[in-house]
Amino acid sequence: MSSVPRFWRNLGSRYNLEGTHCKECGEFFYPPRNICVNCRRTGELESFKFKGTGEIISYTLIHTAAEGFEGQAPYTLAIIKLDEGPRLTSQVVGDPDKIQIGTRVRSVFRKLGEDGDRGMIYYGTKFVPVDA
Repeated sequence: MSSVPRFWRNLGSRYNLEGTHCKECGEFFYPPRNICVNCRRTGELESFKFKGTGEIISYTLIHTAAEGFEGQAPYTLAIIKLDEGPRLTSQVVGDPDKIQIGTRVRSVFRKLGEDGDRGMIYYGTKFVPVDA
């Protein structure tokens, strides 16, 4: 279970696919960074909201899910390269038989899971094929 401060710090990147952009070298980062890995101290980072589109560059089909995700199996977990460049790992919602490397995807807002005895539901970004 994550801490309350960490939860609130991550709201922008979790709910809006927000990262950072370096004005010096043009690099994009997700999740957000405080320092550009290319420019170091000379880089100036600004907040950036990604379009939420990209393509699958690798994926796996999860048949034996982790605790709390058993009801979702089988599901697809993919490395997605956003159109702006950063890569991230996310669940891809949809028919696993129609997912392959190179599939164009877009971000969607979905339930990620539940925490605690009271079942607090938390939401975030997943992806779906563009044609879905």
